[in-house]
Amino acid sequence: MSSTGVTTDQIKELRRMTGVSVMQCKKALEEAEGDMEKAKIILQKLSSKAASKKSDRTLGAGTIATYLHPGGNVGVLVELQCETDFVSKNEEFLILARDIAMQVAATNPEYVNSDEINEESKQKAVEVFQKDAEGKPEDIAKKIIEGKLASYFKEKTLLDQDYIKDTDKTISEVVEEAVQKFGEKIQIARISRFGVLE
Repeated sequence: MSSTGVTTDQIKELRRMTGVSVMQCKKALEEAEGDMEKAKIILQKLSSKAASKKSDRTLGAGTIATYLHPGGNVGVLVELQCETDFVSKNEEFLILARDIAMQVAATNPEYVNSDEINEESKQKAVEVFQKDAEGKPEDIAKKIIEGKLASYFKEKTLLDQDYIKDTDKTISEVVEEAVQKFGEKIQIARISRFGVLE
């Protein structure tokens, strides 16, 4: 046991759950005074910070992952980019790309991120949701419409979706964790989903 009361077993367990380096797990557990849930939150905050620091780096490598649903009625291609060949060939990076492809197969998003949503699509959605806000005071009506828009587009935007393997995280948070784990900028570049008779 360390002088802060954090055990080696706790560090190993946090590393197993998050895939983050031993030193970062140790620091997070020390900051959280041994509380595993608090340590996971601390690591999540560090993931976001690490991702934003690396956001302007150049992507020069990556992989194309595929997923074919049993029965062959749905197939997906995902391009996951990173900075180096070293990371692009890492087994955990390849698993992440396949998991994202499985997510796309299951949820059928229309967009990778919210920047891809065009104004026409937003305006059409606003027109539909305005009916739900009719007769309400203007400030409440605006909040109702904003809430419904956020919920509607969350389902259609891959990075905003809840991760099917752990619904406590979004796909964006999963990518941020990978940035922290691999120490490189990682980005979902393109997705393509094919479905028979959908």
